Amino acid sequence: MSKKISVLLVDDHAVVRAGYKTYLSLSERISDIFEAERGEIACQLYAQLEPDLVVMDLSMPGFGGLESIRRLINRHPHCKILVFSIHNEPVYVTRAIKAGAKGYITKSSAPETLISAVCLIAEGGTFVEPSIAQQLAVSVATEMDESARIKSLSPREFDIFRLLATGMSTREAAESLCLSYKTVCNHNTSVKEKLGIKTLSELALLANRHGIVNRSQP
Repeated sequence: MSKKISVLLVDDHAVVRAGYKTYLSLSERISDIFEAERGEIACQLYAQLEPDLVVMDLSMPGFGGLESIRRLINRHPHCKILVFSIHNEPVYVTRAIKAGAKGYITKSSAPETLISAVCLIAEGGTFVEPSIAQQLAVSVATEMDESARIKSLSPREFDIFRLLATGMSTREAAESLCLSYKTVCNHNTSVKEKLGIKTLSELALLANRHGIVNRSQP
Protein backbone atom coordinates (compact mmCIF):
# COMPACT_ATOMS: atom_id res chain seq x y z
CA MET A 1 0.00 0.00 0.00
CA SER A 2 1.27 3.52 -0.80
CA LYS A 3 2.45 5.69 2.05
CA LYS A 4 -0.18 8.04 3.47
CA ILE A 5 0.31 11.71 2.62
CA SER A 6 0.19 14.53 5.16
CA VAL A 7 -0.73 17.97 3.83
CA LEU A 8 -0.38 21.55 5.09
CA LEU A 9 -3.03 23.89 3.65
CA VAL A 10 -2.02 27.54 3.46
CA ASP A 11 -4.80 30.04 2.68
CA ASP A 12 -6.07 33.10 4.52
CA HIS A 13 -9.75 32.19 4.06
CA ALA A 14 -11.14 29.65 6.54
CA VAL A 15 -14.01 28.74 4.20
CA VAL A 16 -11.58 27.94 1.41
CA ARG A 17 -9.44 25.81 3.70
CA ALA A 18 -12.59 23.92 4.72
CA GLY A 19 -13.23 23.27 1.04
CA TYR A 20 -9.68 21.98 0.59
CA LYS A 21 -10.17 19.61 3.49
CA THR A 22 -13.39 18.29 2.01
CA TYR A 23 -11.71 17.67 -1.35
CA LEU A 24 -8.62 16.04 0.08
CA SER A 25 -10.48 13.87 2.57
CA LEU A 26 -12.10 12.11 -0.42
CA SER A 27 -8.79 10.38 -1.05
CA GLU A 28 -7.68 7.36 0.95
CA ARG A 29 -4.09 8.35 0.15
CA ILE A 30 -4.27 11.49 2.29
CA SER A 31 -4.08 11.30 6.08
CA ASP A 32 -3.35 14.32 8.26
CA ILE A 33 -4.44 17.74 6.99
CA PHE A 34 -2.99 20.77 8.79
CA GLU A 35 -3.89 24.43 8.27
CA ALA A 36 -2.18 27.82 8.22
CA GLU A 37 -3.75 31.18 7.40
CA ARG A 38 -0.52 33.02 6.54
CA GLY A 39 2.86 32.25 5.07
CA GLU A 40 4.64 33.15 8.30
CA ILE A 41 2.60 30.55 10.19
CA ALA A 42 3.15 28.00 7.43
CA CYS A 43 6.93 28.31 7.78
CA GLN A 44 6.68 27.73 11.53
CA LEU A 45 4.30 24.78 11.22
CA TYR A 46 6.32 23.13 8.47
CA ALA A 47 9.38 23.02 10.73
CA GLN A 48 7.29 21.46 13.51
CA LEU A 49 5.13 19.05 11.51
CA GLU A 50 7.23 18.28 8.43
CA PRO A 51 4.21 17.44 6.21
CA ASP A 52 4.75 15.57 2.96
CA LEU A 53 3.31 18.41 0.91
CA VAL A 54 2.22 22.06 1.16
CA VAL A 55 -0.79 23.38 -0.75
CA MET A 56 -0.12 27.11 -1.05
CA ASP A 57 -2.27 30.06 -2.07
CA LEU A 58 -0.44 33.06 -3.57
CA SER A 59 -2.59 36.03 -2.50
CA MET A 60 -2.35 36.32 1.29
CA PRO A 61 -1.60 39.01 3.88
CA GLY A 62 1.94 39.22 5.21
CA PHE A 63 4.75 38.24 2.89
CA GLY A 64 2.43 36.29 0.59
CA GLY A 65 2.63 33.02 -1.27
CA LEU A 66 5.68 33.54 -3.48
CA GLU A 67 7.88 34.70 -0.61
CA SER A 68 6.53 31.82 1.52
CA ILE A 69 7.60 29.37 -1.17
CA ARG A 70 11.08 30.90 -1.34
CA ARG A 71 11.53 30.78 2.43
CA LEU A 72 10.30 27.22 2.76
CA ILE A 73 12.57 25.98 -0.03
CA ASN A 74 15.51 27.92 1.36
CA ARG A 75 15.08 26.42 4.83
CA HIS A 76 13.83 22.99 3.72
CA PRO A 77 15.21 22.20 0.22
CA HIS A 78 13.19 18.97 -0.04
CA CYS A 79 9.88 20.71 0.71
CA LYS A 80 7.22 19.89 -1.90
CA ILE A 81 4.80 22.70 -2.70
CA LEU A 82 1.67 22.78 -4.86
CA VAL A 83 0.29 26.23 -5.68
CA PHE A 84 -3.53 26.40 -5.65
CA SER A 85 -4.47 29.89 -6.83
CA ILE A 86 -7.16 31.96 -8.54
CA HIS A 87 -4.50 33.24 -10.96
CA ASN A 88 -4.10 31.39 -14.25
CA GLU A 89 -1.76 33.83 -16.02
CA PRO A 90 1.58 32.33 -17.15
CA VAL A 91 3.55 34.98 -15.27
CA TYR A 92 2.28 33.66 -11.92
CA VAL A 93 3.03 30.06 -12.88
CA THR A 94 6.55 30.95 -14.00
CA ARG A 95 7.30 32.87 -10.81
CA ALA A 96 5.93 30.11 -8.60
CA ILE A 97 7.96 27.41 -10.35
CA LYS A 98 11.11 29.55 -10.23
CA ALA A 99 10.53 30.10 -6.51
CA GLY A 100 10.53 26.33 -6.02
CA ALA A 101 6.94 25.05 -6.36
CA LYS A 102 6.53 21.59 -7.87
CA GLY A 103 3.05 22.18 -9.24
CA TYR A 104 0.37 24.73 -10.07
CA ILE A 105 -3.41 24.41 -10.38
CA THR A 106 -6.24 26.91 -10.20
CA LYS A 107 -9.09 27.05 -7.72
CA SER A 108 -11.53 26.51 -10.56
CA SER A 109 -10.09 23.04 -11.21
CA ALA A 110 -12.05 19.88 -10.35
CA PRO A 111 -11.52 18.21 -6.94
CA GLU A 112 -9.98 15.22 -8.74
CA THR A 113 -7.32 17.50 -10.19
CA LEU A 114 -6.29 18.72 -6.74
CA ILE A 115 -6.05 15.16 -5.42
CA SER A 116 -4.14 13.93 -8.47
CA ALA A 117 -1.68 16.81 -8.18
CA VAL A 118 -1.13 16.23 -4.46
CA CYS A 119 -0.49 12.50 -4.92
CA LEU A 120 1.81 12.96 -7.91
CA ILE A 121 3.93 15.66 -6.28
CA ALA A 122 4.13 13.73 -3.00
CA GLU A 123 5.61 10.85 -4.99
CA GLY A 124 8.32 13.13 -6.39
CA GLY A 125 6.66 14.27 -9.61
CA THR A 126 5.47 17.62 -10.91
CA PHE A 127 2.03 18.78 -12.02
CA VAL A 128 0.74 21.81 -13.91
CA GLU A 129 -2.93 22.02 -14.81
CA PRO A 130 -3.19 21.12 -18.54
CA SER A 131 -4.89 24.36 -19.64
CA ILE A 132 -2.25 26.40 -17.81
CA ALA A 133 0.56 24.27 -19.23
CA GLN A 134 -0.73 25.07 -22.73
CA GLN A 135 -0.79 28.81 -21.99
CA LEU A 136 2.71 28.54 -20.55
CA ALA A 137 3.99 26.80 -23.66
CA VAL A 138 2.54 29.55 -25.86
CA SER A 139 4.07 32.19 -23.57
CA VAL A 140 7.51 30.56 -23.74
CA ALA A 141 7.29 30.28 -27.54
CA THR A 142 6.33 33.96 -27.74
CA GLU A 143 9.30 34.95 -25.57
CA MET A 144 11.64 32.89 -27.74
CA ASP A 145 10.28 34.58 -30.85
CA GLU A 146 10.67 38.01 -29.24
CA SER A 147 14.21 37.17 -28.18
CA ALA A 148 15.12 36.20 -31.75
CA ARG A 149 13.68 39.48 -33.04
CA ILE A 150 15.69 41.48 -30.53
CA LYS A 151 18.85 39.65 -31.59
CA SER A 152 18.14 40.65 -35.20
CA LEU A 153 18.64 44.33 -34.31
CA SER A 154 21.91 45.91 -35.40
CA PRO A 155 24.15 47.32 -32.61
CA ARG A 156 22.97 50.86 -33.40
CA GLU A 157 19.32 49.80 -33.51
CA PHE A 158 19.73 48.04 -30.18
CA ASP A 159 21.21 51.17 -28.59
CA ILE A 160 18.24 53.22 -29.78
CA PHE A 161 15.80 50.50 -28.68
CA ARG A 162 17.33 50.52 -25.19
CA LEU A 163 17.34 54.31 -24.80
CA LEU A 164 13.76 54.74 -26.01
CA ALA A 165 12.66 51.94 -23.67
CA THR A 166 14.01 53.90 -20.70
CA GLY A 167 11.61 56.74 -21.56
CA MET A 168 13.91 58.96 -23.60
CA SER A 169 12.37 60.90 -26.45
CA THR A 170 13.69 60.44 -29.97
CA ARG A 171 15.47 63.79 -29.75
CA GLU A 172 17.05 62.91 -26.39
CA ALA A 173 18.26 59.58 -27.78
CA ALA A 174 19.77 61.40 -30.75
CA GLU A 175 21.65 63.76 -28.45
CA SER A 176 22.85 60.90 -26.25
CA LEU A 177 24.23 58.96 -29.23
CA CYS A 178 25.52 62.05 -31.06
CA LEU A 179 23.31 61.25 -34.04
CA SER A 180 20.94 63.40 -36.05
CA TYR A 181 17.28 63.41 -35.12
CA LYS A 182 16.38 62.09 -38.60
CA THR A 183 18.82 59.19 -38.29
CA VAL A 184 17.32 58.10 -34.97
CA CYS A 185 13.80 58.42 -36.40
CA ASN A 186 14.79 56.13 -39.29
CA HIS A 187 16.35 53.60 -36.92
CA ASN A 188 13.32 53.81 -34.67
CA THR A 189 11.06 52.90 -37.58
CA SER A 190 13.32 49.97 -38.44
CA VAL A 191 13.35 48.78 -34.83
CA LYS A 192 9.57 48.77 -34.62
CA GLU A 193 9.27 46.88 -37.90
CA LYS A 194 11.77 44.21 -36.82
CA LEU A 195 10.13 43.80 -33.41
CA GLY A 196 6.60 43.82 -34.78
CA ILE A 197 5.43 46.66 -32.55
CA LYS A 198 3.83 50.05 -33.23
CA THR A 199 4.07 52.19 -30.12
CA LEU A 200 6.71 53.28 -27.62
CA SER A 201 4.69 51.76 -24.78
CA GLU A 202 4.86 48.36 -26.51
CA LEU A 203 8.59 48.87 -26.99
CA ALA A 204 9.06 49.65 -23.29
CA LEU A 205 7.04 46.60 -22.20
CA LEU A 206 9.06 44.36 -24.49
CA ALA A 207 12.35 45.70 -23.16
CA ASN A 208 11.18 45.30 -19.57
CA ARG A 209 9.96 41.75 -20.23
CA HIS A 210 13.41 40.73 -21.46
CA GLY A 211 15.36 42.52 -18.75
CA ILE A 212 16.87 45.09 -21.11
CA VAL A 213 15.85 47.96 -18.84
CA ASN A 214 15.44 47.86 -15.09
CA ARG A 215 12.10 48.99 -13.73
CA SER A 216 10.81 48.87 -10.21
CA GLN A 217 8.38 46.03 -9.60
CA PRO A 218 4.86 47.11 -8.62
